[in-house]
Amino acid sequence: MAVADIFTAPSLARATLVDPLPQRWLHVRGVGARAETIAHAFRNDGHYLIAACWLHDIGYAPALVHSGFHPLDGARFLRAEGWPERICGLVAHHSFADVEAELREIGGLGEFENEESAVRDAVWYCDMTTGPNGELVDVHQRLDEIVWRYGPADVVSQFVSRARGELIAAVERTERKLRAAG
Repeated sequence: MAVADIFTAPSLARATLVDPLPQRWLHVRGVGARAETIAHAFRNDGHYLIAACWLHDIGYAPALVHSGFHPLDGARFLRAEGWPERICGLVAHHSFADVEAELREIGGLGEFENEESAVRDAVWYCDMTTGPNGELVDVHQRLDEIVWRYGPADVVSQFVSRARGELIAAVERTERKLRAAG
């Protein structure tokens, strides 16, 4: 990935989200900023982390909605725009999207590699420790807020219930990595 992509990810996210979805933009801006503060711990992979975090929710943009599942719509858009496959995969599978896709009976995530790595965990960490207004939150607060916002019967709340353990584990693995990196 060209270094310029690190710098174009925030502007692409902003251009795509700020007007139609200003609340979503606040979250994305917080997630991207969080990634920028921890990227040093991921050495040569830090630029992948930063770009994926800035772009993780781009599929919510009304102009990009095709399947109705934002991780898939975002990853497909990024692929069509020529973004590296690794970024597309991190966006497609961010925050254990596979579980929600299964609940919604949506196929297609298999088009993208689901890497099991510290970078993937860190994308989940940045998303799951950033609230809807871009504020830093505890992972438990974030998951509880999502259930509260959607209501207990919604498929998103069902997803949180099923994915909670793995999301928390990814956050904890990232916190350990960050402590070890100083």
